[in-house]
Amino acid sequence: MPKNRTIPFGYGMKNGEITTNPKEVYAVVTIFDEYLNGKSLSEIANLMQYENIRYSEDSDYWNKNMVKRIIENEKYLGNDTYPQIIAENIFKQANEKRVRKATRLNLISDDLQELRNRTYCSECGHRFSRIGGNSKYEHWDCRNPDCYRLEYRLTDQMIIGAVLNVLNSAIANPSLLESGGDISIYSPTADIVRQQNEINRMTDSGHIDFDRVKAEIFRLAEMKYDCCSYNDSPQKTEELKSLLQNNEQLNTLDIGLFKSCVSKIWISHFCVFEVELINGVKIQNTTERVNKNEHSTECNDNSCQSADNPKSR
Repeated sequence: MPKNRTIPFGYGMKNGEITTNPKEVYAVVTIFDEYLNGKSLSEIANLMQYENIRYSEDSDYWNKNMVKRIIENEKYLGNDTYPQIIAENIFKQANEKRVRKATRLNLISDDLQELRNRTYCSECGHRFSRIGGNSKYEHWDCRNPDCYRLEYRLTDQMIIGAVLNVLNSAIANPSLLESGGDISIYSPTADIVRQQNEINRMTDSGHIDFDRVKAEIFRLAEMKYDCCSYNDSPQKTEELKSLLQNNEQLNTLDIGLFKSCVSKIWISHFCVFEVELINGVKIQNTTERVNKNEHSTECNDNSCQSADNPKSR
């Protein structure tokens, strides 16, 4: 196994002093130049191996993490008794680029994570997985071993497009948000009525057993609680209307609005998208599957309707 370097790449020891290694200095300068010219960390690592530059005495293996460590190592500026190898402006440009790329990838990942947290398989209820990292070949699928794989490639933009279509439909047609139902419903059962009558009889008696009456009152309270139902969908509907009213049609996904409005995204194996809102209403983004050939299937957005109260836009 290759040993870890105790002295940064580009340097060596001579007579107890830190000196530069000419061949490694050339490699360090090349790494910075190639990175600023647009090459990726992995491409630079492959270049180092192709040019047969050894990373350490017993290994010529390179990977992108080794390249990254070199780019962000401030010792190349001449710090801590190390001779300067890289000019300050070159070092600054390279690391500003590195930070920009890392920040952009993280922002994308955060938004996609919010989508992934709310995206489910309509067939089995299992949460969808996103495969492919930040590459352009990403796809989403149900990874439940008891379910089955999608027959089409489901991409980020297909999901985002469906959500945008639903939110824009709700902005244009607030009636799609209506959930119906009362805020709360209480209807006493025959057992509750009998229990109440029994308590009334006990308290009307000349000799009251207070411990028993208290126990029966607690039992009645428990029975009434079990009989109650509470539905907060009307309040949630008003909250949704407040969030969406006066909004312009969305061209890009507002992740804050998405988090406030959307509870779940349901996707079927037949390319049907349903967006479940926080009030429980599901609005379906109807799509059409077009088979270009036997190996390609894609979805084209068509229209939206409420799954609870079907109504075309």
